[in-house]
Amino acid sequence: MIDHPITDLGVLLDVETLDRNLFRGPVKPGATGRVFGGQVVAQAFMAAQRSIDDDKVAHSFHAYFLRPGNESQPIIFRVGRDFDGGSFANRRVIATQKGVALLSLTASFQRPEQGLSHTAAMPDVAAPEALPSIEALAQRDDAPYSALARAFLLQPSAFEMRPVGDLSYLQRRKGAPSSALWFRLRTPAPADPALRRAILAYVSDFSLLTTALIPHGRTMFDDPLQTASLDHAMWFHDDVPLDDWLLYATDSAWSGAGRGHARGAIYAPDGRLIVQTTQEGLMRLRPDRAPGVTIPHLP
Repeated sequence: MIDHPITDLGVLLDVETLDRNLFRGPVKPGATGRVFGGQVVAQAFMAAQRSIDDDKVAHSFHAYFLRPGNESQPIIFRVGRDFDGGSFANRRVIATQKGVALLSLTASFQRPEQGLSHTAAMPDVAAPEALPSIEALAQRDDAPYSALARAFLLQPSAFEMRPVGDLSYLQRRKGAPSSALWFRLRTPAPADPALRRAILAYVSDFSLLTTALIPHGRTMFDDPLQTASLDHAMWFHDDVPLDDWLLYATDSAWSGAGRGHARGAIYAPDGRLIVQTTQEGLMRLRPDRAPGVTIPHLP
């Protein structure tokens, strides 16, 4: 268990430089299980950012999950400097553990400039101050959650989270494939803009793919499901204001063939669209397995 999740999150994502184009991700203290997908993505993204030698800023990345990793062992990141131009740069990252590839990621960077601008409106939802935290939901006497689901909600987390309605992980009733969640860091955010983007990459893997389960009335705790992220992409549209609440709105337009697809948008309180993200993942019904084989991570 992490005693200081905020401090550990900042340390966890700030990769160590071993050599030019070679980086090592720190190990989560006390961890013994399967590494959280957001951690691998965020560390790979940080490795790409650390290889940029000028003022270019990350605007997108695309990652493919290849194999699960062990969170008790360090991950090595090798960066390929595919392109360095006047306005844009591209990086390619392979994450390995014991010589075996876990993830491949490509990232693009741009020198800041002005241009034509428009944005989609932020969803009209209740303010975070009017909503209970996930810890409060788990501790309610009338909460319809299993012991496994309660254990999930009460894990230590670097973020305070307040779902708008049901959390997609736990929604048993069939409904429209959309969800929304307010979140914020529990302590002041780091000043490093690159680390702020990595933190958003880390948390963006939470509560995204499970949006594709909502139309089917299935949850990871009550049904024999096999789920795993297959790919993950993000587009950064604005500076990351991690010092306040952010709204993570997700939806799913499709599932089938043992897979689900979901999209997300992260908004600042003033309505600015900060990030868009999309993910496809494995979503198999497995009647040969018991429900809730493993407890997912809270970021």
